[in-house]
Amino acid sequence: MGDMSVIISGFGGQGALFAGILLCHAAVVEGKHTTWFPAYGAEMRGGAVHCAVNISDSEVPSPIIDKADAVIALNDLSQIKFENKVKPGGFMIINSSLSHVETTRDDIEYIKIPLNELALKLTQPAFVNVMALGAFIEKTGILKLESIKTVMKEMAKTVSAKKAALLPNNLECVEYGAKIIKDCLMVR
Repeated sequence: MGDMSVIISGFGGQGALFAGILLCHAAVVEGKHTTWFPAYGAEMRGGAVHCAVNISDSEVPSPIIDKADAVIALNDLSQIKFENKVKPGGFMIINSSLSHVETTRDDIEYIKIPLNELALKLTQPAFVNVMALGAFIEKTGILKLESIKTVMKEMAKTVSAKKAALLPNNLECVEYGAKIIKDCLMVR
């Protein structure tokens, strides 16, 4: 798969924007072209945030996504807002821990994963974003999981010691997200 567009959405503090940054950096590691277009309200932490990420083998003409191949919805408001932004034949990863909204379309695939419960079981709920990324990468094959892990390791060198200490947890959660898809552990 050479081209992919994804919208990652949640509330401030869930790491939706950071997940998009990780995807873009991993795309660059693999020699792909990419764009990252964030949007967030003035509230920041707790307010609605999302980013649009394009990954392509050729130049990306615009960072704006009208219809995405995929949406990662980290909460119910994200599911409601972006469900109609998925192209027919695309898919939506839904954090079923925080979204109990009924699905409305029959032309897309829904992948419901209780991300908060699973992240808490492994480490803590703060890692739902990277777990969702692992699931996205395994589902699409647009990037290698190893590229995301490489980017995480490089970024850990540039942050505070407190944040760098979270690297093992992030790595575990991104791998577990991929395992959910690989082993069909999710609820559809």
